[in-house]
Amino acid sequence: MTDEKDNGGMGKAPSPDMMKGLAGLGQQASGSPRALPPVHLWNPPFCGDLDMVIKRDGSWTYMGSPIGRKSMVRLFSSVLRRDDDDRYYLVTPVEKCGITVEDAPFLAVEMDVRGTGRDQNLAFRTQVDDLVTADSDHPIRVDIDPQTGEPAPYVLVRGRLEALIHRPVFYELVERGVEQVVDGTRLFGVWSGGVFWPFSRAEDLA
Repeated sequence: MTDEKDNGGMGKAPSPDMMKGLAGLGQQASGSPRALPPVHLWNPPFCGDLDMVIKRDGSWTYMGSPIGRKSMVRLFSSVLRRDDDDRYYLVTPVEKCGITVEDAPFLAVEMDVRGTGRDQNLAFRTQVDDLVTADSDHPIRVDIDPQTGEPAPYVLVRGRLEALIHRPVFYELVERGVEQVVDGTRLFGVWSGGVFWPFSRAEDLA
């Protein structure tokens, strides 16, 4: 493990060991369009925080500058993990380094719709080309800002990593919304994966 270097109090640079590990993982995944390493099985030592931020718009920055190479962002995202302390880490077999996530680590930028009604399936593509269909293992949830009343919709991608559903995609979701009575309350939401995902009470839309 290399010594940490202070970057203006914002964290350190990725160590040579971490970059070497990422390079090896990238080579292993070269034969698959989206092969994900088993980060949930790894328990390496914590090596400090990186000066790396995932912005609310899904972009990644390092030391304040955008990471422009999508292939590099995809590689970093493949070893991203959210632990029980609700912090986000890049994890390789040899190191675990903390990063900052402003909102959710992924952004759902496209939606594909198959079927109708209760048989409808909604598949989302993230900014790093992860594909996920909303179902019992990948729930949709909507947070409402208590001050502005603005909704913030999310879908679980994997592990404890969520994607913020991009506003234009959420508008598409709302257009497909229906009313459904659940436990005596009439709710507004969508069906996907055999599950009804509520956005709000139907009366709140009146």
